[in-house]
Amino acid sequence: MKLAILSRNGKLYSTQRLVEAARTRGHSVRVLDPLRCYMKIAPDGFDMHYKGRQLADYDAVLPRIGASITRYGTAVLRQFEMMNVFTPNGSDAILRARDKLRCHQLLARQGIGLPTTAFGDNPDDTGDLLAMLGKPPHVIKLNEGTQGAGVILTERITASRSVIEALRGLYATFLVQEFIAEASGTDLRCFVVGGKVVAAMRRKARKGEFRSNLHRGGTATKIALSAAETDTAIRAAKVMGLNVAGVDLLRSRRGPLVLEVNSSPGLEGIETTTGIDVAGEIVDYMAQRVLRRRRRAAVDKDK
Repeated sequence: MKLAILSRNGKLYSTQRLVEAARTRGHSVRVLDPLRCYMKIAPDGFDMHYKGRQLADYDAVLPRIGASITRYGTAVLRQFEMMNVFTPNGSDAILRARDKLRCHQLLARQGIGLPTTAFGDNPDDTGDLLAMLGKPPHVIKLNEGTQGAGVILTERITASRSVIEALRGLYATFLVQEFIAEASGTDLRCFVVGGKVVAAMRRKARKGEFRSNLHRGGTATKIALSAAETDTAIRAAKVMGLNVAGVDLLRSRRGPLVLEVNSSPGLEGIETTTGIDVAGEIVDYMAQRVLRRRRRAAVDKDK
């Protein structure tokens, strides 16, 4: 398999592990900075160049696209898709997952558990918006924040109003959610590959913090998921159209609740905590899909 990995930094742990896993299995792999990819779009075909040379004959592309380059990165990925290159996470799926509001709407429509969420724009409606949500504490989060950035806990209604007013003054798009107290500052990161949960860990926030992200000082332990948690994680990834996903869950009195579906989940925390070769799981899944495509193409050619 000839594999391209879209990543701005080839020295990142996740990128290095994916390269290592691919090469160990005998695949050809190259890391491409998506911002250095440029393309031609024409009725007679699609073309992609990288640093002055044509990119051609790739079997698969694995997107590791950061939130700051979502628009351009997904455009590059879409071009690969138009060139019939396999990707486990399509450009539209990444865009769905990156938009927290859209993600929650799609999950809720399928009956998947999540914290009650409110969204509105007009300042005149703030009082009724918060009434729809219920009593504080409230969690207010930017619609496209990552790694816990732009997530605020408000314990009084006046604080909720003040934060909402401040964010509206900055023309920020945000959601307001109920606070799940029984989760006690913990969540579950479930790593889904090809419709299966291949690894899972429990993350706990450091003292004085409610966000459990490892980047914010949280700690992690390997766990075994319940059947309901496994099913919820797999369903959430499927609804988003993602074959590689990090699904974050909360344990609540009403069952597992989806916090977020991440289209470019980091590997360091999950591999270090669980000891599982998650990078290898991703590469193996992609190789199987590429092989299946080749066999199907050969059958179609013989018809």
